[in-house]
Amino acid sequence: MKRTILLLILTNLLSFSVIAQQKLKTTAVIDGFYTTSVDKMLDTIAVQCKLRIIYDPDMVRQYSVTNHFFNEKVKDVLADICKSNGLRYWVEPDQSIYIIRWPEDVNRLKRLASSRQEEVRIVANPVPANIEQSSATKKQIPFAVSGRVIDHATGESLPSAIVKVRHSSMSTSTNADGYFTLLNVPSDTCVLDVNYIGYQPDVYALSQSKNRQDIVIGLFTAVKSLNEIEIKDKRSENVMSTDKRRVSVLQISPSKLEELPNIGEKDILRSFQLMPGISASNESSSGAYVRGGTPDQNLVLFDGFTVYQVDHLYGFFSAFNSNAVKDVTLYKGGFSAKYGGRLSSVTDIVGKEGNSKETTLAGDLSLLSANIFLEKPLNDKSTLLLAYRHSYQGPLYNKIFNKFNSSTTVASGPGGNRTGGPPGMGGGFGRGGAASVTVPSSSFYDLNAKYTYAPDDKNRFSWSIYQGNDNLDNSRNITLPSFISSSGGSISNTDKTTYGNLGSSLKWSRRWNTKLYSNTLLSYSTYHSDRDNSNTITIKDSNGDDQNVSNGTFEKNNLKDFSLKSDWELQLSGKSKFLFGAFASRQNVSYENSQNDTSTLINQHAKALTEGAYAELELNPTERLQIKPGLRETYYDQTGKLYTEPRLSATYTLTDRLTFKASTGKFYQFTNRVIKEDILAGSRDFWVLSNRTTIPVSSANHYIAGFSYETDRFLIDVEGYYKKLDNLSEYSQRQTGRRMDVTSLEEHFYNGSGYTRGVEFLLQKTQGKYTGWVSYTLSKAVNNFEVYGGDFPASQDTRHEFKLVNLYRYGNWTFSATWIFATGKPYTAPLTSYTINDYAGNSHTFLTISAKNGERMPAYHRLDAAATYDLIKIDSRKTGSIGFSLFNIYNRSNVWYKQYSVVNNQVITSNVNYLGFTPNITLSLKWK
Repeated sequence: MKRTILLLILTNLLSFSVIAQQKLKTTAVIDGFYTTSVDKMLDTIAVQCKLRIIYDPDMVRQYSVTNHFFNEKVKDVLADICKSNGLRYWVEPDQSIYIIRWPEDVNRLKRLASSRQEEVRIVANPVPANIEQSSATKKQIPFAVSGRVIDHATGESLPSAIVKVRHSSMSTSTNADGYFTLLNVPSDTCVLDVNYIGYQPDVYALSQSKNRQDIVIGLFTAVKSLNEIEIKDKRSENVMSTDKRRVSVLQISPSKLEELPNIGEKDILRSFQLMPGISASNESSSGAYVRGGTPDQNLVLFDGFTVYQVDHLYGFFSAFNSNAVKDVTLYKGGFSAKYGGRLSSVTDIVGKEGNSKETTLAGDLSLLSANIFLEKPLNDKSTLLLAYRHSYQGPLYNKIFNKFNSSTTVASGPGGNRTGGPPGMGGGFGRGGAASVTVPSSSFYDLNAKYTYAPDDKNRFSWSIYQGNDNLDNSRNITLPSFISSSGGSISNTDKTTYGNLGSSLKWSRRWNTKLYSNTLLSYSTYHSDRDNSNTITIKDSNGDDQNVSNGTFEKNNLKDFSLKSDWELQLSGKSKFLFGAFASRQNVSYENSQNDTSTLINQHAKALTEGAYAELELNPTERLQIKPGLRETYYDQTGKLYTEPRLSATYTLTDRLTFKASTGKFYQFTNRVIKEDILAGSRDFWVLSNRTTIPVSSANHYIAGFSYETDRFLIDVEGYYKKLDNLSEYSQRQTGRRMDVTSLEEHFYNGSGYTRGVEFLLQKTQGKYTGWVSYTLSKAVNNFEVYGGDFPASQDTRHEFKLVNLYRYGNWTFSATWIFATGKPYTAPLTSYTINDYAGNSHTFLTISAKNGERMPAYHRLDAAATYDLIKIDSRKTGSIGFSLFNIYNRSNVWYKQYSVVNNQVITSNVNYLGFTPNITLSLKWK
């Protein structure tokens, strides 16, 4: 015991002495281009500068140096070499230099040096004449490097990983199956830097033997707890990152989502809402409101097939199980010609293939849902992944929702004056308020399955299936205030919705040679939504008998999508890549609207064929400039027209830290989720297809410009954007019979235009135990419809949005807190109602409506926090974590939407609030 304590004291003293090491006094400099191993580079420095350098050859031989030094001081050269390879150097009073990794290496090297053992190398002047001083004098023969980046532990391919030749402008990113190719690499002793979000950065030293064959680079997942002695030569990986080489691109690490506060589970799409340009005040939708766009203007792909419904549980969950997801990339605008059919953005999700090395069983259990997934290698060529998630309403679940999720009701008094208390505070009227309590009752599930088969190094086949479904019940009972019905009464409102998505894809990926790669996919996707929105009004008459009046609508919306597409990549040279492909899809859409489940008022069906091709170049004419021109051509049979979509993006790296970027493009959308104007019941929407008459093909022009500035610890990213929108559609239904006895509905499609503009600011701390970011978005979204009298704020308009994200790591603990503020969204409200009797004596009730989106909700803000503790038992092969989260800590009553009822010419307003304060615990375990 005493010996152990003494050893610890000596280690601490040595650590202190390392900090207080001597200064290197030499004035020698190093000049020239070096591409060699670290041991040979150290020998070269010792010879040229007449220094005594001691190191362990076995320790440093695995590292390489590829750099051009311009008469730089020796201390700066040594610092650069050590920093790039996770090493340190120690200077003795006699100016001897020790190359070490840990502080205790100094004493070890001293002992070895004093005994002149073989394990240590002492380089001093003079030295043997055969030491290689520089490879700059050698003739460098360019060569090609190709290979694959994978997860070291599971064998999963890692798409969009960055592979860069150190100290050069040559870089590329891996494709969907992890493959990459670099042409005209200048030397066979270069070093590759490999980075992928959520994983530890790695280096790969090339050699003459390695470059003759495909290489496989395995990355390790990023560690959360570090030793006391930290090597800080690499930037720590964050939950989310921006890519300065691409315009308006965000990438997320599903493996690190548990570090962020959440309602009940790690959530992919909702985590994106913490970044600038993506609205975070829409708790009712995990769909992306990107730069003033609506969720239907965001193309969401999962393993290549389109997902039309991305929400679970009123939008509190996204429809994607993070345990089944490998990579997520969101393009906020100006996206590649590879993607089409949407006006605003693209979210490309790649599912896991399954562990190819060992069977893994894992699960998550929270107060709201249970989640289990299995990864299994079937043999050396195929893998299987299964993931299933289901919500449940246990006692604690119900207690939370009963206590913190309520709505308040206010009403217009006689004469149309509107009064009431603040949202969430039980507002009412001086003569008796109408009380309403809404406790959402719901359940959801989703299932992922994926089979992957790789018969050889050139071919990969995969079959992916996803199914998700929701059952929502937002029904409520409202007690009528006394000034409306002196004898009492109530409104029983039924609001039940079932919706979901089923999708599947069969993909064949082939690597024809080092320069040509293809990805061919056959997919099927279907969406359904069924809604029962009816109510029964009960009023006691003068005799005390109940009088019931019933009314309601039943809606069904179904969409089927069959698609075939083939994407190709051709590496033309080290400075250019050609991407091209073709696509075709057949869509069937239906919408039905019935009254009282007996009379069909609307029954529409539509089919459309969309087909086309695209081409895009990735050019690097200089080391600092990257240009991506592209063109997409689409034929749409409903209009019989060909739609041309030119695209262009560019980045220019002014310095190693400062990058300018810009993009523009034309975008068309053929499938729309139109908003139905329904003042009383709240806005609802459904999918329709563009046609020749009422629903035109909508379009958008994107203009984006900005810059990124990155230091060792911080990233500053600023982007401004402007989007011009044309042929937008809004939908309205008009009754042709009496209000309580509808005989038919008339459909009206209104067409208009609009624009969105804004500027986004991001300041992100990227390194250290404390990380996080601050973002601010100033934006404006305006629509222009002639039927509404011109310009008005779009329903998704949010003028100011501020987000503060904090992450702190301490040992096995990760603490996080986020605060969000956003200005209220606009809405249209009924102000008063009145009744007119016609010549036949029939009464007709009419509403006085505010200007289109002339009212605004109160400002939205909330504070969330979480703490996660990592459970690590390496010997027993069991890992996991336990997470504690607090959602909406100060119980802010943010309004979700408003519902209205008209009784005796009085407008009753019901505020349906978002979720109040909600604690949660999540346990995650993994068995291997």
